[in-house]
This record gives sequence, C-alpha cells and structure tokens, in this order.
Amino acid sequence: MSVADWFSSFPLLLNIVFFGLFSTIIWQVGSKLTLIADQISDQYRISRTTVGLLFLALATSLPELATTLTAAVQSYQFMVLNNLFGGIVLQTAILAIADGFTKGVLSSYPRKADHAREAVLLIGLLSVVLIATLLEETVVIWHIGIGSVIVMFAYVGVIWLLRTLAGTKNWVPVDLPDTKGKEIKKRTSSTDLSSKEQLAKRAGFYCLVILIVGIALVICAATIAAQSGLGESFVGVTLLAAATSLPELTTTITAVRMGAYTLAISNIFGSNLIMLALILPADILYLKGPILRFNDVSVQLAIVAGIVVTTVYITGLLIRKKPRIWNFGIDSVIVIAIYALSVLFFYISR
Repeated sequence: MSVADWFSSFPLLLNIVFFGLFSTIIWQVGSKLTLIADQISDQYRISRTTVGLLFLALATSLPELATTLTAAVQSYQFMVLNNLFGGIVLQTAILAIADGFTKGVLSSYPRKADHAREAVLLIGLLSVVLIATLLEETVVIWHIGIGSVIVMFAYVGVIWLLRTLAGTKNWVPVDLPDTKGKEIKKRTSSTDLSSKEQLAKRAGFYCLVILIVGIALVICAATIAAQSGLGESFVGVTLLAAATSLPELTTTITAVRMGAYTLAISNIFGSNLIMLALILPADILYLKGPILRFNDVSVQLAIVAGIVVTTVYITGLLIRKKPRIWNFGIDSVIVIAIYALSVLFFYISR
C-alpha cells in the first residue's frame, strides 16, 4: 500500500488532524532554523541579508520543494502551480503579519537597497512567468516548456546579481526607530558557542525533518482535496500553501523579535524567488506536457496577486516615513487586505 492509499483509507476528519500535526512539526523546526541562521551569520561573518536570501530562504522552502516535486510526479498540475504562486502571495502576507511584532514599520528599517532590488527582480520573474502562461508555452523541448527554462536561467542571474550588489549604497533612514537595546539583548541570548560543525549538523537535521514532513503534507493535502470536494486548485493555493509556508512564518516572526529585520525580509523575498526556481524541476517531472501550458484562471490570478503585493512593499521600502494603523505599517495593512481578497477570488473561481 502506498502512502497516498494509506491516507485515503482514513476519514476526512482524521486526515485534517494529521495535517495539523505535520504543520505543527514544521512550525517548531522552523523557529529553530532562525536561531541557527543568526549564528551562521555571526560565526561565518556573512551579512544577514545574504544568509536570509540564501540559507534561510532555501531551508524554509524545503516543504515547497517536497510538495511541488511530489505533486508534479503525481500529475497534480494545479496543486503544483497554485502552491507555488499562492505561496508567494501568502509569504508576502507573512511579512505583513511580522510587521505587527516590530516597534516601528518593518519596511522602514533596511538601511540598504538590497530588499528593494530583491522585490523588483521578483516582479520581473513573475512577469516572465505570467507571459509564459498567457502564450501557453508554444515552444517545447521534449515535454518541457521554454518558459520554465528561461525562468530558471533568470533566477540564477538574479541571485548572482543580488549577491554581487549585497550591502552596497546605504539608504538614508527617516525617523528610524531606536532598537539597539532590544537587538543586542536578543542576539546575545540567541548566539551560543556552538562550533561550526555542530551548527551544520543541527541545520542538516532540521532541514531533513522539514523535507520528510513536507512530503507527507502534500499527500495528505491531496487526500483532503479529494475527500472535501474543494478541489486541488483551491486546496493548493490556500491549505497547502499555508502549511508549507509555516517555516517562513515562524522564522520571520522569530527574526523580527530578535531585531534581525534584514534577515526577516530577505527570508521572505528569497523564498519567493526560490518558488519560481522550482517551476523547471516541476516541469521536468510533470510528464503530460509543459506545466505552464494548461492553467486555469486561479493560476494567473495568483501570479498577478504576487506582483501586486510585491509592488506594495517596494513602495513601502522607498517611502521611508509611513503612517501606522494599529501596530502595522500602511503597506502591511494593504498587503493583508489584498491577500484576503485573493483568497475570496480563489474560492469563487475554483
């Protein structure tokens, strides 16, 4: 009996319980990864922007990697695409949620242009993907669409460019909140004397746990989609995207509480970029044709929503002094509202 058949033998309620259990495990492991990322930045003398963009973003994207590739092998096309693109919208909303844990407006903290560059290049890649879906991948190599290949090469170029330009040209902050005391206190308590070898072992163990549990999540989510009648598109863009984004949620909130704001922002934008890099591996494993060719309105809606919420944060990064609503910056409030509306549209168009 396969794992999928094993889940199918259980009633819907029990599968929902399993889904909650797997999500809890990912949540707990994700919170520990942030502390490890901060220690790696200190011990290896790497900027927190780079650590967030590469290590933390990759580590927290392991559930997306597992669920995307597993769903592609099982030919769940819409679950693959909606999990990736819906995950981009959700993870940007996670950044907005983390804003509520800061003393000021989160997008006002970065002193450098790194995050604005990340956001602009992310929008560029999303636009390429949108064009590929609109043109329905007319150029095909074997069963792989040329759009997927272009996006992967563009991703490699984006990472090279961001790594090359990291840390250059400071911003001039306006009314930057005073968080020095908080930041020093939190980082002192989060950094221990662990050796580099111990850090590597712990990071590897946590990544392995996230990878294994992520595979179980996608199979469980597919079973819930079939048993509930909601369909794989809606489940992929909401339930599955939410579960696989739990590491980003817990790591981002933990980073904000530590005062590591650049680590938090780069974690989200880096994870969103990785989501687009997963299109090509998914296309290779999806044997029924180019994975971007056969898409529905929910896929294109998710891409457009990703472009819109990223644009809002670019504006927030450029406008240094912003009003707050409750404990959130106006840009974060707008992003949360856009995400809520997009979920409603996803449900209507399912």
